[in-house]
Amino acid sequence: MDANLAGNKEANRKLEEYIEKIHYSDRYSDDEYEYRHVIIPKQLLKMIPKQFFNPDDTGTLRLLAEPEWRGIGITQSLGWEHYEVHAPEPHVLLFRRPKDFVAPPQHTKLAPRRK
Repeated sequence: MDANLAGNKEANRKLEEYIEKIHYSDRYSDDEYEYRHVIIPKQLLKMIPKQFFNPDDTGTLRLLAEPEWRGIGITQSLGWEHYEVHAPEPHVLLFRRPKDFVAPPQHTKLAPRRK
């Protein structure tokens, strides 16, 4: 077996293991938003691409767009926005969405009827 391929398989196995350990807080709210925080394993934080981090040397993530945070293994329902980072704990991501958020209806194409 190619050593590089074996290394990739091991890295993917570890990545999946870390993703399974992501912690999602209960939701909490104020008058305007509902909030939650997501704690990613520190080992997963080390695997995140450098371009996702702030350019300064704080070691904190920049605010991530939905495809970016989903791309690192965070799974949540629709409407959540990564709105803040907690500098003392860069592995804690803070999310919010409007309190009255309603997901748009899913449009499914029906197969044409056969006669």
